[in-house]
Amino acid sequence: MFYHVKELQFNARVSRPDPRFATLLLEQFGGPNGELKACMQYFMQAFAAKMPYPDKYDLLMDIATEEISHLEIVGATIQMLLNGINGELKNFSETSRIHDFVGKKEAKDEFIQKTMINPQFFILTGGGPRLTDSQGVPWAGSYVNSNGDLTVDLRSDIAAESRAKIVYENLLQFTEDPHVIETLGFLMTREIAHMQMFEAALDTIQPNAPPGIHQGDPRFSNLYFNLSNGHKVTGPWNEGISTDLGETWQYVEDPESYIRETHGLEDREISGTTRTKESTREKDENLSKIRSSEVLNAVRDSEMHWSDYLI
Repeated sequence: MFYHVKELQFNARVSRPDPRFATLLLEQFGGPNGELKACMQYFMQAFAAKMPYPDKYDLLMDIATEEISHLEIVGATIQMLLNGINGELKNFSETSRIHDFVGKKEAKDEFIQKTMINPQFFILTGGGPRLTDSQGVPWAGSYVNSNGDLTVDLRSDIAAESRAKIVYENLLQFTEDPHVIETLGFLMTREIAHMQMFEAALDTIQPNAPPGIHQGDPRFSNLYFNLSNGHKVTGPWNEGISTDLGETWQYVEDPESYIRETHGLEDREISGTTRTKESTREKDENLSKIRSSEVLNAVRDSEMHWSDYLI
């Protein structure tokens, strides 16, 4: 059940109309990193989380609902930035205020080319938000990532919040309106808050790396192939101990020769790790039982119902 409160979560304001920036702001309304994408992603992920992880279900639904609030804030800001445009589009006189934005009639073509990359924004909606990105590309369900495994989904969510944060950060470079800057600053900061929530939630699922159940073949999990010519570059991604599995990176200086010597890695021996095929197989089986039982134990043999109504 959703309940709409008519006041916005954050008091969005604008100083003056700015159709150019309204067009850019569509990126966070119907773009691949926008608020609708985030809302639908967390909403979809919550279904699979309900039974095995009811606490994560609550988290995902709370944040999904907040993202609807953010979509409302973005939509309201876009509408205010287009204030008066709908009426002016119906005004064919020379005194139309839309000329303040686009100049004289002879300048309209140049305006469309330079600042109205998405002319459908005005033509089809008459001065209101539209579910597209700033280029006019319609919102698509393919933006949503939902794999049914929370160790995967939460990592997708951390990345989604990170990308959205950067989009807001970039948008801030294209407006000088102090009220709009304040609104975008709020939305950007909430991305940071959500990112931390997802990181904390992921940490409560142990083990969570590598994602999923299968641990991978210990012959190949710590290999680094030098697949570029020139100066050798090293870092914690190819030397020392790996972050998740605690293995020692094995640097392959000449991959072509190495592949031939090991007959396409078939003869590759395990090195730099205490993991064995037997130990990984045992961990696969144990983790499979744990993850399976988390789901099965949450499923009732009797009549199932989604909600427990408390009086």
